Order: sequence, then C-alpha cells, then structure tokens
Amino acid sequence: QVQLVESGGGLVQPGGSLRLSCAASGNIFTINDMAWYRQAPGKQREVVASITRGRNRNYAESVKGRFTISRDNAKNTVYLQMNNLKPEDTAVYYCNAMVVLSTTRTILSSWGQGTQVAVSS
Repeated sequence: QVQLVESGGGLVQPGGSLRLSCAASGNIFTINDMAWYRQAPGKQREVVASITRGRNRNYAESVKGRFTISRDNAKNTVYLQMNNLKPEDTAVYYCNAMVVLSTTRTILSSWGQGTQVAVSS
C-alpha cells in the first residue's frame, strides 16, 4: 500500500559526508513522524534521528552535531545529511514513516528497504 524508496548510501572516507533520501508513495493521506534507523552487523537496529510533521527533531547522542534530519511534506520525503562520518557510523540505514492511509485513515508504520553506508579509509 505504501512504498518507501531510499537512496544516497555508499562508501566514504572518515570525515566525509553523505546525504540520504527516502521518498514515500502510494496510499498516503498524510505522514506523521518520520525517522532514520540504522543496523550494524551483529547489532540491534537503533534510531538515529526523527522528525515530526511540524519539524520537531530528535537525535541519538552519537550523531548530535554531525547529522541533520529534514523533510519535505509536499514530496513525502525525508532526508538525512551526515557530516564528519566515522567508521562506527557504518551500517544499513532504514527510513521509517508513520503513514495515515488515504482509504482507511489508519496509521501504518512503513519501512524502506535499507541503504548501505560504509565509512572506511
């Protein structure tokens, strides 16, 4: 019913930057909270950053001051600007959107397929 497509991952050297994008489409009336999660090998998935429709933001302590989450409500898209990347940021990054469905007005937690971010020299 809802598709989230991520892009922007890749390999970058320590200190470098990447910008992730996640576009939602489908049976969408509106989107409430949007967020980025990540999962490193052998570790649990963790929230990196979240943003409300009104653009209130929260960040994990490990990324504060380096990552910025933003969204374009007209495009149903969320972004994650990642600066000063560190090897410990290496993970698969997933976007999540709390979508209010057009047909039922119920809320569906939707996930993207994940995009790999690798930070290495």
